[in-house]
Amino acid sequence: MDLGSTTVYAGGRYCAYGDARVGLLTHGLQYGTGCFEGIRGFWVPEDRELYLLLLREHYERLAVSAKILMMQLPHTIDELLEITAELCARNNFETDVYVRPCIYKSAEDIGVRLHNVPDAFAIVPVPFTRYLDAAQGLRAGTSSWRRADDSAAPPRAKITGLYVNSALAKSEAVANGFDEAIMLSADGHVSEGSAENIFLVKRGVLYTPDPSQNVLEGCTRRAIVEIAQREFALEVVERAIDRSELYAADEVFFTGTAAGIVHAQSVDRRLVGDGTIGPVARKLAEYYGRVVRNGVPSYAGWLTPVYAGHRAAGLSASG
Repeated sequence: MDLGSTTVYAGGRYCAYGDARVGLLTHGLQYGTGCFEGIRGFWVPEDRELYLLLLREHYERLAVSAKILMMQLPHTIDELLEITAELCARNNFETDVYVRPCIYKSAEDIGVRLHNVPDAFAIVPVPFTRYLDAAQGLRAGTSSWRRADDSAAPPRAKITGLYVNSALAKSEAVANGFDEAIMLSADGHVSEGSAENIFLVKRGVLYTPDPSQNVLEGCTRRAIVEIAQREFALEVVERAIDRSELYAADEVFFTGTAAGIVHAQSVDRRLVGDGTIGPVARKLAEYYGRVVRNGVPSYAGWLTPVYAGHRAAGLSASG
């Protein structure tokens, strides 16, 4: 990925990616003391518009993550919405994108702590089409690595250092012949994938691990729950889920900002249904796909258009 010409936001200004430097001893790099968000943008050629999905919700979650790590965002949520839209417009994106805002401890010194360390904030947008190549579904395997427990590190915060937990699980899964990992909580219940929330369907009811199972409370997870209940009158149950329930499920699927909705073909080499995407996951995925590209007017509030403001002001997309 060539980011040399990409405009980013760092140090309170718009600049080239190559001019935004981070020192080798930066606290956030050495100790993982940072947090981030992943935000999707969807380009709709017919509208000549790029729509950023659930932008406010992502920044609200980032503010909570920062608070947990004793940091504070340098801008209000409303200011961050404007900065992010402006940043995408300056890059003149006419493709789907992924936006990565991050806040991290920026001191260049030695010493593990959260107190008395200055913060730095940046936003990096990149062209992005898909996270997983999963048209045939994912072969998922239960990981030997347990999901980090809230008593050790807060999984509800999207903390950079905590993602070593996911990286270990993902690489183990691939080494064992799977596409994706399923992590269990400390007490052995289903938690989530390496970078996705997980759902199962049994007799028409949608089940997903409740927040006490150390899940990251995903923005996409919440969106899918709302669509399932509001548009399809599906019953959604949040509770502890045993590993073997996945084997007995009619459908299993993952949700995430980067992944979207992706079904599991198999779990621990046990076929889920007939291995193809099930009817519940299919209709949710199709509806969600319409929502994110401004195809459902009642969900327009989930979308932040990038270029509309520039057109209204008579400005070029490059500013």
